[in-house]
Amino acid sequence: MEVIILAGGLGTRLRSVVSNIPKCLAPVGSGRPFLGYLLEWLMRQGVNHVVFSVGYLHEQVMAYVQSREWPFEYDFAVETEPLGTGGGIRLALAKCREDHVFVVNGDTFFPVDLSAILFDAPITLALKPMKDFDRYGAVSVAHTDALRVTAFHEKKPCKEGLINGGIYAIDRTRLNLSDLPQKFSFEKEVLEPGAAIGQIGGWISDAYFIDIGIPEDYQKAQWAIPAWLSVQRASEQVMVSQADTLFLDRDGVINEHLIGDYIKDWSMFRFLPGIKEEMAKWARKFRYIILVTNQRGVGRGLMTDAQLAKVHAHMMAEILEAGGRIDLILACTAVSDQDPRRKPNPGMFYEARTLYPDLGRCIMVGDTASDQQFARNCGMPFILLEAVS
Repeated sequence: MEVIILAGGLGTRLRSVVSNIPKCLAPVGSGRPFLGYLLEWLMRQGVNHVVFSVGYLHEQVMAYVQSREWPFEYDFAVETEPLGTGGGIRLALAKCREDHVFVVNGDTFFPVDLSAILFDAPITLALKPMKDFDRYGAVSVAHTDALRVTAFHEKKPCKEGLINGGIYAIDRTRLNLSDLPQKFSFEKEVLEPGAAIGQIGGWISDAYFIDIGIPEDYQKAQWAIPAWLSVQRASEQVMVSQADTLFLDRDGVINEHLIGDYIKDWSMFRFLPGIKEEMAKWARKFRYIILVTNQRGVGRGLMTDAQLAKVHAHMMAEILEAGGRIDLILACTAVSDQDPRRKPNPGMFYEARTLYPDLGRCIMVGDTASDQQFARNCGMPFILLEAVS
């Protein structure tokens, strides 16, 4: 798998937050450069050759890459002057070896399954479904013998639609850029005219998407991208387990854990990035998936059983829509730590055993020491989903 990373942007809109470094090296989470997360996703995809398309402050990008050991080969395509998105891609393609090449933006995190994208057009775009947006231009598609992009639209408020996710699958045997000038826009000079004649393919994915190009989303990325990575690491352990039944905590595993507060209604609920996609995989693996959650907020009168039920109904609907499932939800609303159903006490496990006598071998995913002790009390292995604050 061969990938070009466009890492030469000026990052003008982000300079109020991050200055004097390239946008792709902006620190995320505990300080790891954004590019590090991008490369970890690509390594999980099996990439074996990366071409870094660099320009602005390229010495810093080169120093970061060269200071580490990577399980892939790499090259740099250095712009000595700005060449536009098209000129930069053409320069990087000259460093590529394969006929099929992926291009990804160095400031966008859209961790799709690259192996699922078909090279059935000169260029195929990964498209992200989105609701209530105005920052991105919508993309129109047509379903003929294959999905084709038919038009790109200017940015304007849009209730629902597809956007360009910033990932291109290029078939070099079918794409000729030699007639274009030295500097050109890939979007204006290649994608838009190509869409008009049916030469731009489309591939839709609802994987997590975030663009760190503006301060607001960059701040959101501080939590979201490390959370996505925590989900992936936990899921890798889940998928190799020999268990028949999966027990899950809720807060900090399925959704963001609100420290010092309770999720009292659906507006406060935020899925961990990537968790719905992983739950779809878990649904195919396990006989039963059981949620066990402490919800002391009900016992304290801060919310009602009805409110909790509504949150879980919305949660279940979205998980089902994404292809996942939860077979049983058990919630302990008691205030006392001595209540036998309150984790880490094993009461909810015994309740599940009563309802499903054929649970078989079990495994637990949680994010706290209490979850770990619950698993120990129930005699099952435990997988830690590292907490992200």
